[in-house]
Amino acid sequence: MRRETQRLILLLLPAGIFFGGFFLIPMADLFMIGGSGKTGWAAYAAILTDRNYFNSLISTLAVAAATTVATLIISGISGVFLQRHKFPGNAALVAMLTFPLAFPGVVIGFMVIMLAGRQGLIGQITQAVTGEKVVFAYSMAGLFMGYVYFSVPRTILTVMAAAEKLDPKLEEAARSLGASPLRVVRDVIIPGLKPAFISAGAICFATAVGAFGTAFTLATRINVLPMVIYTEFTLSANIAMAAALSFVLGAVTWIVLALARTAAGSTVAAAG
Repeated sequence: MRRETQRLILLLLPAGIFFGGFFLIPMADLFMIGGSGKTGWAAYAAILTDRNYFNSLISTLAVAAATTVATLIISGISGVFLQRHKFPGNAALVAMLTFPLAFPGVVIGFMVIMLAGRQGLIGQITQAVTGEKVVFAYSMAGLFMGYVYFSVPRTILTVMAAAEKLDPKLEEAARSLGASPLRVVRDVIIPGLKPAFISAGAICFATAVGAFGTAFTLATRINVLPMVIYTEFTLSANIAMAAALSFVLGAVTWIVLALARTAAGSTVAAAG
């Protein structure tokens, strides 16, 4: 028994060192720096009491939640369809949908500008049709578009892998009992994909909360927490406040991921 305990400790030791060195120690350091400024520990309370910080936090969470919902809808429909319908060009289409994984946030920001910026394609089309140019690249709508663009590749592969394990007999049984296609989706497919949706959605949410490159590229009228942290650190030299905001951002992300891991479980309605 003692030998098994020692073996378990040896196996967990590398993970413990990694977790401590790359998570616990940096987070503890951020927490201490956040309380070392002129306002002391009140810097953490300022995140909720200061209108600028609080609005940036709400905006960050809102755009991340909207991105997660939109991404799961797009990836859910596309992933199940592509997994179950093999046609010429299927592999090429999947490759195209996952290609944005190779792009950093700055490149995606420039792509949004090319599409919805002042000289973008959408503006040119709307000006030709209505006489007014529609420009939204430099707003939360543009940021949302960019976030969805780089979030879909991160979730569609997870959905496709989960959809492959779904037992088609459950759907056949539901249809034989008179269930409509919509009810089959609601009562069979979605519950079967629930663990994948929760896990992929949590990663999507966490990525959108902390994404900086796209927001930096489109930052004309965008007030999200990563940009506020950048401004506090570089322009205002308010290192303590930047650390406090970073700690809160990291804590929120960790909580979401932990809750999602607990809720997701590890099972799907697998084929026999």
